[in-house]
Amino acid sequence: MVAVGIIGASGYTGAELLRLCAHHPDFEVVYATGDSQAGGRAADLYPSLAARYPDLVFDRFDPERARQCEVLFLGLPHEASMAMAPEVVGSVRCVVDLSAAFRLRDAALYPTWYGFTHDQPALLATAVYGLPERHRDRLRGASLVATPGCHVTAATLALAPLVDAGLIEPTGVIVDSITGVSGAGRALKHTSMFCTVDGDLNAYGLLDHRHTPEIEQETGAQVLFTPHLAPLSRGLLSTCYARPRAPIGSTADVLDALRQAYAGEPFVVVGETSPSTKAVTGSNVAQLTARYDARTATVVSICAIDNLAKGAAGGAVQAANVALGLDESTGLTTVGVYP
Repeated sequence: MVAVGIIGASGYTGAELLRLCAHHPDFEVVYATGDSQAGGRAADLYPSLAARYPDLVFDRFDPERARQCEVLFLGLPHEASMAMAPEVVGSVRCVVDLSAAFRLRDAALYPTWYGFTHDQPALLATAVYGLPERHRDRLRGASLVATPGCHVTAATLALAPLVDAGLIEPTGVIVDSITGVSGAGRALKHTSMFCTVDGDLNAYGLLDHRHTPEIEQETGAQVLFTPHLAPLSRGLLSTCYARPRAPIGSTADVLDALRQAYAGEPFVVVGETSPSTKAVTGSNVAQLTARYDARTATVVSICAIDNLAKGAAGGAVQAANVALGLDESTGLTTVGVYP
């Protein structure tokens, strides 16, 4: 068994990691921290975990205990992960960070987009971006994995193959992305309270959302990214618009490019039906479709994922499986929860 530690296990992503690890035949959670919930039982905070973790108590972070694990998942704020990484990277087989601390290859982007200076350039240079569909070879044996942002996962899966194939112009791309409230985390905020989000839909992070440089890095395209918050517990739908670069005869040409790119991928489904967030809830699957509108000369590519699964904890477990040399799909489901 692989001894797993989850640092920041009391948040929504941490709870999802606990859920996934409970069904992973090779993972055993031996250490789970949640400083704000230290001393409390996980089952009291999340009754959904009671049957599998009846006696699990959230601890405070102890670097010595963390270094006794083989795999560490870091579910912490960006700067906290950046500060903690030097204490554990190299002492465990693999550190999988779910913050943005090690996602951007260019350290100079952090002050502009995240408001802090990156002080671990050496670690940043060794981090492997944790999207197996794009970086599988580099992930094998990785000691530090940077799990993608949820919006970035969907936009990259929808756009990157079309950029690679030269089908779309890599400038002027528009990404409209709708996400559920769990993406804001468990902390009490006015913007994520029931009375705020119920029956409401709003755009946020206009022109300067911090996922923008990450999407551009991973797709190779210049994008105008606008996220929207919807009254959903979980789920994410990205609709991407681009101009054709090469002659496109029909929608079939665009769909064929996606199908070729993801042939054999265990967690990507390309179809003609428009994806829905309900269809992927609880699964690690990304559902994709695309269209070419000859009238407006526009390519539309759409991706639906569960923001807590493929967009966070599920993607992290998938990347960890690759890094450790395990079957990539171990502990993950391709079947959503419906209705």
